[in-house]
Amino acid sequence: MEEVQQLISELNEILAHDVVDEAGMWKRKLRNQSQQLFEFLPQAIQEQLMLERDPHGNVQVAKIETEKMLIQMVETELEKRRGEGLFNGQFKGQSHFFGYEGRCGLPTNFDANYCYALGFAAGALLHSGKTGLISSVGNLDAPIEEWTVGGTALTSLMDVERRHASQYTNQILYANFEISGAPFKKFASMRDDLALNNRYVSPGPIQFVGPAANDISHTLMLELGAQA
Repeated sequence: MEEVQQLISELNEILAHDVVDEAGMWKRKLRNQSQQLFEFLPQAIQEQLMLERDPHGNVQVAKIETEKMLIQMVETELEKRRGEGLFNGQFKGQSHFFGYEGRCGLPTNFDANYCYALGFAAGALLHSGKTGLISSVGNLDAPIEEWTVGGTALTSLMDVERRHASQYTNQILYANFEISGAPFKKFASMRDDLALNNRYVSPGPIQFVGPAANDISHTLMLELGAQA
């Protein structure tokens, strides 16, 4: 929205050159339309708009919880309608942040097929009464028809971590980078060459049709032992 962009631009200018006083006198430096928009926003969003800028002077959008703002706006509207006798129901919003999902790339054919397989495997496990398992898919370097599916015990993925002085908690182990894994060993074998030369391996943009559409990443190929 142009109005929001204008508001953010004015806030950036004020934060860069002026002191924001607690009494709110700084708001007088906003244009009337921008000030009205700022006052319309929930208190939490106002505070988030005033957070420290990034090194380029931009608003840190990822820290602004717009999903909660939308819920608050719906709640306000429903309360208004309740007072007018137009609404008599219950509403309790549940928010979730999709900022990363919203700016990520499209899934490849492999990504989509892999997620479908995991979902179907989870459904099959539940249908069979097998709980306490996480669905897993194997033989990923083969055609889809040859993939294997099953369940991995959740407990096999967990460990006990000590927190604070005497508090222990169960949690899934961190997936740290394995320097003993095939991808790092491949990198180590080329370390001297890579210090002097560019050896980028880029197949180009994601393909959904054609000979490269169903290829899997070189890193996964190395992990599966399908590529030297």
